[in-house]
Amino acid sequence: MKFPNPYTLQDIAKIIDCTFVGDADFEVLGMNEIHVVTPGDIVFVDHPKYYDKALNSAATIVLINKNVDCPKGKVLLISDDPFRDFNKLTTFFKPFNSANVAISSSAKIGENTVIQPNCFIGHNVTIGDNCIIHSNVSIYDDTVIGNNVTIHAGSILGASAFYYKNRPEGFDQLKSGGRVVIHDNVDIGALCTIDKGVTGDTTIGEGSKLDNQIQVGHDTVIGKKCLIASQTGIAGCCIIEDEVTLWGQVGTTSGITIGKKANVLGQTGVTKSIEGGKSYFGTPIEESRVKLKELAYIKQIPEIIKQLKNK
Repeated sequence: MKFPNPYTLQDIAKIIDCTFVGDADFEVLGMNEIHVVTPGDIVFVDHPKYYDKALNSAATIVLINKNVDCPKGKVLLISDDPFRDFNKLTTFFKPFNSANVAISSSAKIGENTVIQPNCFIGHNVTIGDNCIIHSNVSIYDDTVIGNNVTIHAGSILGASAFYYKNRPEGFDQLKSGGRVVIHDNVDIGALCTIDKGVTGDTTIGEGSKLDNQIQVGHDTVIGKKCLIASQTGIAGCCIIEDEVTLWGQVGTTSGITIGKKANVLGQTGVTKSIEGGKSYFGTPIEESRVKLKELAYIKQIPEIIKQLKNK
């Protein structure tokens, strides 16, 4: 998430009421999670296990809970609770803006686009030309939808990320200030849920087709011409490359990559990144030809035991 204008390190420290290490006038351009940071971004870290990763990332402002050696060309924001203060910044730069109409006056809707009854279109939503948005679809603030997109009834674009910190008093949610971006010629089935990014974009590439009842987690990027069948659940921060097929009830863990033209058979649990151009099946996931051969061998075990007993 980029800020509307550059801020200084001192400005940001005042917003979250913390101390800093470095030039007070150091330029701050935005805030992002570690997998999408660029120079000028703030990244937060609150566990020693991840200090080095954050300090050596592309981010040049590190919100951290310990005064450590600062890498050259970077600055630190010292906080007793970086998770809390990252949320403060999200609230400051992307505050919740309630609506009092079904279609916001700030929404931009293209030519020949049809919005069926009982839809909600939030603030600063952009919808392209020749789209059909069926009844009871909710499109949260800042969502971007291209041309020739169809979204079927009951789908929700832009809900918050499923991202929590476990505290003694309960779970504390990391606030979401990102977007959902849907490219041209995408079809989204009924009752799909696509969460917005925490700070970046959850993206569905041109020409991809989603069946009914699919969950797409925060900051996931789905490539071009992908086919995703019903009841598939894709976790946050995944990369689904072009022309991937995911059959029904596939589930993934977070942060994995599924390579171009991979074919993942139904009810597979994608527990790790997989290469493209191959077919996969099972949990834990294996190439389908290997997994199906294993299952065939397993079926032979009772007969083998029977033969051994008769010897």
